Amino acid sequence: MNPTALRGILALLGCCTVWGLSALYYDQLSDVPPLEVLCHRSLWSLLFFGTLLTVQGRAGEIREALTGRRQIALILIAALLISGNWFGFIYSVANGYAVEASLGYYIFPLVAVMLGALVLGERLGRLQVAAIALATLAVTVLGVGLGVAPWIAFWLAGTFSLYGLIKKQIALGPVVSVTVEVLLIAPFALGYLWFFGQNDHSVGVWALLAFSGILTGVPLFLFSFAAKRVTMGTFGVVQYLNPTLQFVVAGWFLGEPVTLWHGIAFPMIWVALALYSYAVFSRDRASRKMVSSAGTSGTIDT
Repeated sequence: MNPTALRGILALLGCCTVWGLSALYYDQLSDVPPLEVLCHRSLWSLLFFGTLLTVQGRAGEIREALTGRRQIALILIAALLISGNWFGFIYSVANGYAVEASLGYYIFPLVAVMLGALVLGERLGRLQVAAIALATLAVTVLGVGLGVAPWIAFWLAGTFSLYGLIKKQIALGPVVSVTVEVLLIAPFALGYLWFFGQNDHSVGVWALLAFSGILTGVPLFLFSFAAKRVTMGTFGVVQYLNPTLQFVVAGWFLGEPVTLWHGIAFPMIWVALALYSYAVFSRDRASRKMVSSAGTSGTIDT
């Protein structure tokens, strides 16, 4: 493995590990209303990203990003979707639904693929169709078994998939894009904290709230670093470390119940993801062979 790919994989592992263990952090803020935690996360993230871009001499890109009504509208929609996703995760941890949240991030890639087929007309292979069908069956079994649909899982998978769909239409780098997104949300966050926020937190709680900016920013930086250096096949497999750690944290450290129905549904989800990952790996390998063949042909022709 070349050093560039290795650094990319290590960055992706670091990113997914932080995301996967983040429930432990938000559990420490369970006494703070989730909406207030979300507002702090947005504002401290804005400070983190704004500082990062300023240090890199790229602050001017924020102003350039806010040009054109269509782009501003798309960024605002993306901001609302990612805020909704963040809120859903914070709420799930504070109210004992972290296992369900992990389910949401497990099924997210499959929901994203299905959304791409429905909205963008992307073609699905047989294995991808089989994976989506099996995941749908698993979620149905879980909902019937527990007597209630996993709405939080649907919310997290849906908002994150729609967020990815909107981001495809925004021609901005990940750091600049997220900076502008939290910038647009900032007035609402400030307004909420001004009128409804609690100001009697302990020093420890204030420190945890401030740390949310770093907890949001660092994984995204690692993610964008890895995206340029890791193949899609590797990306597709390693990212499941995130919901796997979420599931372990919820069941073992937060003490949430894992029922027989979870024991039936989650292995079905894992098989579905294995099918999906194999399809991604196969397509990625085929693409590399085509590129290699094209390069060889070009060398022979010359």
